[in-house]
Amino acid sequence: MVTTGDSQPTKHQEVGHKSLLQSDALYQYILETSVYPREPQAMKELREVTAKHPWNLMTTSADEGQFLNLLLKLINAKNTMEIGVYTGYSLLSTALALPEDGKILALDINRENYEIGLPIIEKAGVAHKIDFREGPALPLLDQMVKDVKLHGSFDFIFVDADKDNYLNYHKRLIDLVKIGGVIGYDNTLWNGSLVAPPDAPLRKYVRYYRDFVLELNKALAVDPRVEICQLPVGDGITLCRRIS
Repeated sequence: MVTTGDSQPTKHQEVGHKSLLQSDALYQYILETSVYPREPQAMKELREVTAKHPWNLMTTSADEGQFLNLLLKLINAKNTMEIGVYTGYSLLSTALALPEDGKILALDINRENYEIGLPIIEKAGVAHKIDFREGPALPLLDQMVKDVKLHGSFDFIFVDADKDNYLNYHKRLIDLVKIGGVIGYDNTLWNGSLVAPPDAPLRKYVRYYRDFVLELNKALAVDPRVEICQLPVGDGITLCRRIS
């Protein structure tokens, strides 16, 4: 259980504690002062519905959702892609940020989870912006890369899926995002485990994906095709702006 200094449970534990801030009280301050008061009603509703799902730790944190929404507006994104949808909290954040004729290609292996949030997305009036495709992303990306007309066609791509394929995604997405466009890779600080000693007691899934995240971070750091910025928002997000 996540607690403050006086051992009282904090409210954000309802969707999993994804922040890497050392102080839970400070994270709660951020949520209550800057995030929750500005969170659209539809996103609040979807966050609360997702909190009841047994896999709720997979959801994008509220502060990261706010960050993505503002980022998309700053870069005037219109054509976007999301790999890894879950119940659609980050997807809804994106859809609300895009103009009326904006589009999101949303890829996930599980449509059932997406349909948990779909009624809320529809009620928010942004479902028409979303093209959801069920199934593994790599085969579809391979088809897209073969189509030269799709090269450089995406303004923003958000990746929050299977970490062992992040580098495989990057090899394909770098062709699909436009020069000056942005790819965002989620969970790039991976529960803080990247600096844990070899004998640290880590959950099985954390230990399994840890090396893949380390490999991705090293590769992005030396990729001359992108400018990068790794931010300690949520569980870490690395932004890659394509420059060549």
